[in-house]
Amino acid sequence: MYKKLIRAFAFSFVPSRLPSRFPVQSRWAMTWFRAAIIAAACSSILLPAAATSQAENVRRGLDLPRSTPASGDKIAPKLFIFSMFDSEGDVWYRNDSAFDLLAQNITVPGFSPLFPDVHCTEDGSVCELITGEGEINAAATISSLVHSSTFDLAQTYFLIAGIAGGSPKLTSTGSVTFARFAVQVALQYEIDAREMPSNFSTGYMPQGARGPDQYPPELYGTEVFELNDDLRQLAFSFAQKAELYDTPEAQAYRNNYVNVSQFAAGASAPSFVLCDTATADTYWIGTMLAEAFENTTSLWTNGTGVYCTTQQEDNATLEVLMRGAISGLIDFSRIVIMRTVSDVDRPYPGQTVVEGLFSDQGGAFELSTENLYRAGVEIVQGILDGWEDQFKDGVKPSNYIGDVFGSLGGEPSFGPGSIFHGDRAPSAKRSLRARKQGRSL
Repeated sequence: MYKKLIRAFAFSFVPSRLPSRFPVQSRWAMTWFRAAIIAAACSSILLPAAATSQAENVRRGLDLPRSTPASGDKIAPKLFIFSMFDSEGDVWYRNDSAFDLLAQNITVPGFSPLFPDVHCTEDGSVCELITGEGEINAAATISSLVHSSTFDLAQTYFLIAGIAGGSPKLTSTGSVTFARFAVQVALQYEIDAREMPSNFSTGYMPQGARGPDQYPPELYGTEVFELNDDLRQLAFSFAQKAELYDTPEAQAYRNNYVNVSQFAAGASAPSFVLCDTATADTYWIGTMLAEAFENTTSLWTNGTGVYCTTQQEDNATLEVLMRGAISGLIDFSRIVIMRTVSDVDRPYPGQTVVEGLFSDQGGAFELSTENLYRAGVEIVQGILDGWEDQFKDGVKPSNYIGDVFGSLGGEPSFGPGSIFHGDRAPSAKRSLRARKQGRSL
């Protein structure tokens, strides 16, 4: 978005094309002038929006008291909040926050240099971090956390709390969603849609497949994760205590979807929704891609998953947490994915895809971050209040939890079945190739 603002700002001052008769010296002068304008735009637009917020994080770290647990002591949070970028984290640091998450600030080796700290309450019962955006940043930060000697995460609940794109078939901007399935939809073959065969609906095809609608014959293991649905239902009930934030401007934008019956949800006020999430580093928009990944979500979960949000981190985060669970460092049944909708994944009738991408959609970003906190704080409080009676010993899942390989034991409700024959994956190194050869994928 910032690139568009910069370009619009710079080119509003300078004609996009100069007549050929324009003196060469003047044309060079104009080129340098344009460059200066763009540089100024970068400093006045790009940096305040992105880097200034990063600087605020650095400033917070420098101004706040540093914490170092006593030798041999570990912080054992009851709940850990995962934010993905600064605006998601900032809502938890506000002065009116129910929890003082800046009481302890612990630098963890391996975290993003932009977000090097874990922030915790004074008693260590609630902690929060910012991973950095995208799958690589998320995996690197969470891996560093899981293997940090500073924390005991064996009984910790994890609240992945971020914003996301949303499908108007199920959600509206400002809505709060809770996922049972996370699907890594872009882990596929891709051909340019302009070159795809006439009988293809999309340029995406599962690994090893010969068409878009085939289950992937080749699996990497991170394609699908299923979470504890019993815990999800509890988090959903806690969140519904919140009064969601909305504005007339946001509703006015949503009204553009009102005349399309399948988008009735997208035209509605913010609500709470149980539906699933799609992960990809690519930030996509448009009906063709949205429908393709909607189909992928359903296909890869054997028709159980319901696509409704889009984000860039969750499967990476879940893979790290699953590996931590295999090693006995965390409990995979204690994870909640909560995503609030900051934008719609396809345009309304009469709007182009590009217009939809560059629109602020009635200020939906503000709604999504505010409702992230409003719903999230109810979940945090619910777990703390019910710790001894309900949450300390865990919420037993009635459904399968884990990945497509069955790494945590049991039989996945999706895919070809456990490659470990229902047993838990060994934490010691074993030959996965030999196991995969024994089962057709």
